[in-house]
Amino acid sequence: MTHDCFKNTVFCLKDEMYRFAKRFVMSSDEAEDVVQDLMLKFWQKKEELATFGNLKSYALKSVKNECLNRLKHHDVKMGFADFQIHRSELYQVEANNLKEHIISFINELPEKQKAVIHLKDVEEYEVSEISEMLEMEQNAVRVNLMRARQKVKEQIQKLLDFENRMIENL
Repeated sequence: MTHDCFKNTVFCLKDEMYRFAKRFVMSSDEAEDVVQDLMLKFWQKKEELATFGNLKSYALKSVKNECLNRLKHHDVKMGFADFQIHRSELYQVEANNLKEHIISFINELPEKQKAVIHLKDVEEYEVSEISEMLEMEQNAVRVNLMRARQKVKEQIQKLLDFENRMIENL
C-alpha cells in the first residue's frame, strides 16, 4: 500500500475514529493519542490492511479495543473509587444545560449501550453496520439501542421533573 493509498483509505477515517474514541475515554487528549497510536500501527501493517474488506469497520473495532484497554489500564492504575471521583470532577455539567446533561447521561451508560447510541444517533450508521463494527448480533444492537434510549429518556424526565419542582418552589 502506497502513501497516497494509505492516506485515501485509512487516514481519511481519523476524524471519525477520534469522535468514537472520545465517547469511550472522554478526554480529547486521550482520544487523540488513541487515534495517533492506531494510525502508527496501521501504517506499520499497511500491507496487511489491503486484505481487509471493510477498513472503516476494522478501524472502529480497533478504536473500541484500544479505548477499552486504556480504560482498564487507567482503572487499575488509579483504583476504581479514585477513577470515579476523578471522572465526576472532570465532567461535571452545568445545572441548566440540557445538551450537556444528555451527553452526561449517555456517558453514564454501559459501554455497549454508549457505543451503540453514539454510532446510531450521532454517526448515523445503520444497525447492520453497527452490528459488524461491534461484533454483535443485529438484535443485540437493537436491544442495546432501545435500552440506552430508554435510560436517557428516564434521566431527562427526572431532570425536567426536578427543575419543575424547583420552579414551583420559587
